[in-house]
Amino acid sequence: MRLTQWTDYTLRVLMYCAATEGREQPVTIIEVAEGYGISRSHLMKIVQQLAAQGLLETTRGRGGGMRLMVPASAINIGAVVRATETDFNLVECFDPGTNQCRLSNHCRLKGVLWQAMQAYLAVLDSVTLADLMAPAAAGGAAARALLPAVALPQNGGATRRRAPVAGLPSKAENIE
Repeated sequence: MRLTQWTDYTLRVLMYCAATEGREQPVTIIEVAEGYGISRSHLMKIVQQLAAQGLLETTRGRGGGMRLMVPASAINIGAVVRATETDFNLVECFDPGTNQCRLSNHCRLKGVLWQAMQAYLAVLDSVTLADLMAPAAAGGAAARALLPAVALPQNGGATRRRAPVAGLPSKAENIE
């Protein structure tokens, strides 16, 4: 199974918010967009959906942004994936309305793929957002080292440097 970009970005937003939980300023869409190199307008739609689902609290205006509305330990990754993915039909025969396969009545592949999909979802169901975050030991240094590097203005904005944001993998790190 392959996750859609929508689901990927949804998980990234949640992880970013979890990693920055406890800081004074809320996370901004611009911050996440720059941190991951993705479209702000696309993120705005995702954030709206997450807020509508009760996962994010959003505040508009100066000093606004987003925060997790529920603890990371209460956000189930399997539930998030099910809410954001639109199609779990791995092959044509999974959808009786569009199935044109002549082998459907004699094929065991559908059953094997169905079992694989259920195992995939079972693994996701066993994981919470908190499980995906690095332990905040050593004053959160481990978590900060895992966040993507975010460009910060320096010397009036003329020079920019990459600074890590706590909790998520940087582009340079190899994720296992």
